[in-house]
Amino acid sequence: MRISLLLAGAGACLLALAASVPAAAASPEDVTAEGTLAAADHGSGAVTYNPAVAPEGAHLAVTVSDSDDGGTIVTLEAEGLSPDRGYAAHAHVKPCGPTGADAGPHFQNTPDPAARPDHPSTDPAYANPENEVWLDLHTDADGDGHAETEVPFVFEENRSPRSLVVHEAETTDTHAGHAGTAGGRAACITLPTS
Repeated sequence: MRISLLLAGAGACLLALAASVPAAAASPEDVTAEGTLAAADHGSGAVTYNPAVAPEGAHLAVTVSDSDDGGTIVTLEAEGLSPDRGYAAHAHVKPCGPTGADAGPHFQNTPDPAARPDHPSTDPAYANPENEVWLDLHTDADGDGHAETEVPFVFEENRSPRSLVVHEAETTDTHAGHAGTAGGRAACITLPTS
């Protein structure tokens, strides 16, 4: 299964956005989600929590697909974010909501048994790019960017991420006690169930 995320400027229509993705890039088994960032109180599937770094009108597109070697490829495309800037993005367990916290903790293939709702996993044995979905995106002068990662596991029908959260930090921390952290939640896009 493949999920693609595309961010586009406020003036872009959904049809134009879909047309911008090459037909060969997606297969019938791919899972895709895309949306234009709106204020969190609009109930959209793509929301901004910090318009200073994730402006309303930016567009996100995510594609999730199976890789040839039994893993999963996750691709993020962005248009209209802040220019010349890094963003860390992660898959989360719940859909987007009115606040960034609504997306819950990071999706982990093997959940950290010590993690709790009030203390998410920061143990590098679990909070790492082999057990979670991490995408570090860097935008160009127009605020557009592309990131892709491959993880060594597949999403299951009743156990898959429900959102992709774009964080304020430019990269994801890997140090013990902070592993997987990437600053505040700037934006979120809800992923369809697989």
